[in-house]
Amino acid sequence: MNTFRIKAFGITKDFLGARDSEVTIEGNTVGALRAELTAKYPQLLGLRSLYIAVNNDYADETRVLTAADEIALIPPVSGG
Repeated sequence: MNTFRIKAFGITKDFLGARDSEVTIEGNTVGALRAELTAKYPQLLGLRSLYIAVNNDYADETRVLTAADEIALIPPVSGG
């Protein structure tokens, strides 16, 4: 089991109940993290997009995570 610290922004903060959270998963990839988060917080599935950034870079599903990584949930944004 691996535990990661996550920063949630925008609506994802409301879904998780806090800006800073910890999540424990069996795997160690962004894909495993996304699967665990959507299982625990099914509201995330309703977002039109959800990016996961690792150390200030958007990460693909195969990215391997370490406990030292800074992980952020980036929901859809709008502007004008």
